[in-house]
Amino acid sequence: MEKKLAEFRARRRAEKSKMSEADLQSRQQSADVHDEQPQKTDDTSAYHSQEDVTGVEDRPPNMSGSPAVVMRLVASAYKVAEKAGSIVRKVLHSGELGVVEKTGANDLQTLADRLAQKSICASLSRHFPNITIIGEEDLPAEKVEEDLIEKGQEEEILQKSCPEEFQDLKEEELVVWVDPLDGTKEYTEGLLDNVTVLIGIAYGGRAIAGVINQPFYNYQLGPGATLGRTLWAVLGLGAFGFQLQELPGDRRIVTTTRSHSNKVVIECVHAMEPHKVIRVGGAGNKIIQLIEGRASAYVFASAGCKKWDTCAPEAILHAVGGKLTDMYGNAYCYHADVKHMNSAGVLATLRNHEYYVSRVPPSVLQALKSD
Repeated sequence: MEKKLAEFRARRRAEKSKMSEADLQSRQQSADVHDEQPQKTDDTSAYHSQEDVTGVEDRPPNMSGSPAVVMRLVASAYKVAEKAGSIVRKVLHSGELGVVEKTGANDLQTLADRLAQKSICASLSRHFPNITIIGEEDLPAEKVEEDLIEKGQEEEILQKSCPEEFQDLKEEELVVWVDPLDGTKEYTEGLLDNVTVLIGIAYGGRAIAGVINQPFYNYQLGPGATLGRTLWAVLGLGAFGFQLQELPGDRRIVTTTRSHSNKVVIECVHAMEPHKVIRVGGAGNKIIQLIEGRASAYVFASAGCKKWDTCAPEAILHAVGGKLTDMYGNAYCYHADVKHMNSAGVLATLRNHEYYVSRVPPSVLQALKSD
């Protein structure tokens, strides 16, 4: 390995010595730009933070011959989320949703939820037998049909370098939180842009990577449109699959629940003094609104959200400099043995998180139990 690394460095020195003066000036100008601020790539499908761009070109290739476990897991989760998204579309198009109520009319489960979770959990378990997977749906243990198994991995992810702090992680150290269909109520009502598939990966209680598939992205374009897209991120590497956008700093647009509101939720939203309030379904959908510049804060002062709703979105939000906490401003923990409910609500922002935390009324905090 040392010999290969020495050869790699020698080639890099030789290549650099052959550069023209113009090439060197061009690279220096590029480096100067990267040193000034975080960059959006020319590719509209990806966002990289400053540390994602600087130093990548001179990084030695992966000498081990095999990507790190966490990168292989994300690469599999990407393909598995796409498979789940196709299942969600197929069930809708069949017209047989198989809806059942879990705890009430606003807490539904469909055939798409059940099949997508089977597909995700079985596929990841086959590739990574030692990881812990926690899914939203309480399903009986049974054999999973082979056509639900996704065996592929996203090659683009496998080609990327794993952040150093995650390079040596083992399967048994990772916890995967799965929401096979986030926004089920909206799914049954035809509000398809609210629907996402969420696969979050946690290590040491922290959300470190996430995949969000939007099965019906572009559905408003009508027949013939290519449906679906997948967003993903790894902390320290970057976030991909979308173009990061921000609202002007003086604009306060709050996104919140459309079907789980109550007096406390309404009081907290009003306390933020928003210029506009957007009421939509799905935690994944709300985080996408933040990173694509349609909202400045996701405010939900209630105990209705769970860890599988927030793990993947939190990882993507944090990868671009945002923050997700409870209403007290405390981080959530994603260990395998934590309680599933986010008891103290959810507050997420791309910027100015402290402002929104400071606006939460004492009466709202008293109504919620901090974890």
